[in-house]
Amino acid sequence: MISAKLVNKNPPSALEHNLNRYFPELLKFDSTKELESSAVYQQVKSEVERILNAVVQENFAPKSFEKSETVRALAWNIERGSRFDGIVNVLKNHEKLKDKNLLLLTELDYGMARSGNRFVARDLAKELEMNCAFAPIYIALQKGSGVEANVEGENTKSLHGLAMFSKFPMKNVHAVALPNGKDKMQGKEKRLGFLRALVADIEHPCGVFRAVTVHLDAHSSRKHRHLQMKIVLDHLDALPNLPTIVGGDWNTTTYNAQTANRAILGYFRRVLMGVKTVVKNHYPHPDRYFEKDLFREIEKRGFDYKNLNEIGTGTLHYDMENAAYNTNLGDWVPRWCFPFIFWAAKQVGGRVSARLDWFAGKGIEAIGKPNTIGNLFDAENIPLSDHDAITLDFVPIKS
Repeated sequence: MISAKLVNKNPPSALEHNLNRYFPELLKFDSTKELESSAVYQQVKSEVERILNAVVQENFAPKSFEKSETVRALAWNIERGSRFDGIVNVLKNHEKLKDKNLLLLTELDYGMARSGNRFVARDLAKELEMNCAFAPIYIALQKGSGVEANVEGENTKSLHGLAMFSKFPMKNVHAVALPNGKDKMQGKEKRLGFLRALVADIEHPCGVFRAVTVHLDAHSSRKHRHLQMKIVLDHLDALPNLPTIVGGDWNTTTYNAQTANRAILGYFRRVLMGVKTVVKNHYPHPDRYFEKDLFREIEKRGFDYKNLNEIGTGTLHYDMENAAYNTNLGDWVPRWCFPFIFWAAKQVGGRVSARLDWFAGKGIEAIGKPNTIGNLFDAENIPLSDHDAITLDFVPIKS
């Protein structure tokens, strides 16, 4: 696995490649071990590692950057950026989302058919007039999973990643590799790569602080998500001390989802605990029991999360009437499970909410209340993402 690496400002050309012609051969393998021992992978290995070790930066913020006394942060999983125009619209005009000067965004495509083959991070930075950094996490060998597999067109760059946007200069930008929770060559969506955390020092008028975009693995165990967060925190401990904000999609579902069977067993355990009890006390509060080790680790390292989030408010919602969600879920949960899933959902009105998205901070002071903003739709009344956005205003505390 590729380690953290400091990078200079790299243009988007650093992500140019001709790997797509090898995808038909690479798709024949059903495990990463089998793939990496193959002759075709040895042929492309150096190019794959070059792409996955890249972090690109571009500056679109005015040189006379805004003079702000407050960091207005937003973290949001924008689900590929496929509803791009709607995302731009709410980030510019929504009363609770506009005028943010720090964005920690997960799930952004570059050259994927499902999102119009655009470079989502770069195009978004241009629209918002912000500086940006983008780190690829996967080279996608297919169009995607669920309904994405049937979109028109073909992938061009076939990259998926995470990003950070700032109205202020970004320095010492680099990424930290996180081990996968499951083999990404198994299942219906085959990919090369691994999740990463994206780190940058932000030169804010109130003082330099550190920002971290984090995306933890959905298809992993609770123990593995704890491990991934520990790797991020270990890395931050090794850096010069600065006020720090960490935000993103931590996938604190409460489940071990390394395999469908483990997720199914976990589901039936929760049924035995009482559907209403779990939906009320655990899905929106993963820190109470199921994911407590991850959150205790955060607090042990001196980070606060309880005062930086709208505790108890879900950021991802399962609606049993959502056909697209059920199609996607069907890619890794057997169809015989759906009657049980629908039964459980009906016990709580057909909709279940979990909190997957979080901020944690050290050396910062929250200003006002953190918010969770949902019900975000585009002009066609289509949800912009399967996640709600979260916001936090803060100031770095000078040591």
